[in-house]
Amino acid sequence: MPALAAHIPFASGGSFLITPNVGLMVWVLVVFFISFFVLRKWVYPAILTALDARAATIAQSIDSAERTRTEANQVLADYQKRLKEARGQADEIVARARQTAEAHEREAQVKAKAQRDQMMEQTRRDIEAETRRAIQEIRREVADLTVMATEKVTRKVLTEEDQRRLIDEAMSELDFSALSGAEGN
Repeated sequence: MPALAAHIPFASGGSFLITPNVGLMVWVLVVFFISFFVLRKWVYPAILTALDARAATIAQSIDSAERTRTEANQVLADYQKRLKEARGQADEIVARARQTAEAHEREAQVKAKAQRDQMMEQTRRDIEAETRRAIQEIRREVADLTVMATEKVTRKVLTEEDQRRLIDEAMSELDFSALSGAEGN
């Protein structure tokens, strides 16, 4: 029985996992190096290729976002320039209307008071109509530029509902009181 016990790995009192076995160690090393070779030859290059492709995609996305931001800034600068020009034109219209009113006022001093009042009222209506027309034109321009800028930034065509919402938001942020405030002067 003791001879049989010597051939059973557990019987000696030690574990076969703890005691070194040269044959098992050789096979483990062979399998390890074969696995390492397979991983290095086929798996690692595929992983590196995928990582490089992902890095390139991210770089392209960043470049695209930067270009879009630059374009949006340009559109905004153009919009601000046009808005400034529109305000200048509105001021010019108001100035011309005031000059006309003053000319009518000088003429009205010679004429009867009733005729003078009638001419002043007509001048005020002209100023208000021109101001309303200028404000409507600015609003249309703002709406078009807002939709165009948003479509460029998001790179998609907006639905009618999205366009309405963006136009309403842009209009609420603009200060048209400077243009319409001229009516009260």
